[in-house]
Amino acid sequence: MKITFGFPCACLLCAMVLLIGSCAGKTDLETLRLYTNAYELYGSGRFSETAALLDSVKKFPPALALRAKAEYFSGDLDRAEKSCREAIRYQPSAFEAKFYLARILCDKGEEAKARQLAESLLADNPQDIRLLRFAASLARERGDLAEAAVLLDQAAELSAENAMVLLDRARLRWIAGRGAEALEDLRRAHAMLPWDTPLSRSINNLENRITEALQ
Repeated sequence: MKITFGFPCACLLCAMVLLIGSCAGKTDLETLRLYTNAYELYGSGRFSETAALLDSVKKFPPALALRAKAEYFSGDLDRAEKSCREAIRYQPSAFEAKFYLARILCDKGEEAKARQLAESLLADNPQDIRLLRFAASLARERGDLAEAAVLLDQAAELSAENAMVLLDRARLRWIAGRGAEALEDLRRAHAMLPWDTPLSRSINNLENRITEALQ
């Protein structure tokens, strides 16, 4: 596969360069290019191609974690677990690799290990919605509905914070003349709100203004 290196990839590459100091070993430019191209493939749902492109990467934790996710969504749990463990070996604090390792363990029927890892991650990342949902599903599977409810309540509260981010972006997009995109952000923000809040009225007001202006 020919490796492209356009503007979006270049931006991501710059971000990766800033992360090199926190990753084990030396990372060459070619590895970073592989990673940025693989990231684009992953974003378009081309998981098998993503994993194949990163197959030669050995010591760059972000690429190892991305490969693990691609392998996971391709249904290859054994290879995904191996890639997760490699990423963690080179970067013990790698959240993404640990999170997907917990999911893999759960899918393999190793619920106790998955729960232990999830609880460890929650101790350091109590505001991660994906992790809260996953921990809630583990609690529900073992019959602890009370804990599952508490975890989902926390996730619901955080979803309101995410809705505020979309509202802010919608305002910027509307100012920039991108009304259709602003409306899409507002629709997504509505869907994130777990209950009727004053934020709902702000979303409705802006949505009405944009809709009237676009008519």
